[in-house]
Amino acid sequence: MHTNADEMSLLNALRARDESAFTQLVGQYHPSLVRLARLFVQDEAVAEELAQETWLAVLNGIDHFEGRSSLKTWIFTILTNKAKTRGQREKRTISFSDLDATLQTQPTVDPGRFNESNAEAWANHWKTEPASWSGIPEESFLSHETQNLIRRTIESLPDNQRIVIDLRDVQELSSTEVCNVLGISETNQRVLLHRARAKVRQALEDYLQPEH
Repeated sequence: MHTNADEMSLLNALRARDESAFTQLVGQYHPSLVRLARLFVQDEAVAEELAQETWLAVLNGIDHFEGRSSLKTWIFTILTNKAKTRGQREKRTISFSDLDATLQTQPTVDPGRFNESNAEAWANHWKTEPASWSGIPEESFLSHETQNLIRRTIESLPDNQRIVIDLRDVQELSSTEVCNVLGISETNQRVLLHRARAKVRQALEDYLQPEH
């Protein structure tokens, strides 16, 4: 069981068809559900429709919720399955399981940043090590421009990487929750997240230290 005392109390209220408990749940998770749906479908109205369908499924299925995951994970999984189905109908399929040899051998960092393997000294070492951000004012990371850069970089990522980093770093799901919601292995989740974070870091490095 993954339910704590507070969640069990909420579950009991939901199963008793307590309207205020359901309103609380919708208020807590609805924006996140719409955001998650938008990772799978193009249209905002469709994303809203998927979120509404999810809440209907929650109402209809709450009596059968067994607590093998958290309530949040269960709700997000319902939305994800609905969004995947709608995406397939729109011929927009996102693969999470096919981390084949090509993906796993692709370099995370631009190979041009390393010395060539036949270099006389320091072969395969950094030509110039990644810059330290310790001297960069915190305001630079919190600025509107920097936040927009992060958003644009995430939006430009391959779909599977974009969804994983959004769930982990924006919606703050744990690695276990992401694996359960998307139905992927821990290895796949870790590889996708690592590659996504590396691209965001590279974009930030290029922006904050353009002379580097």
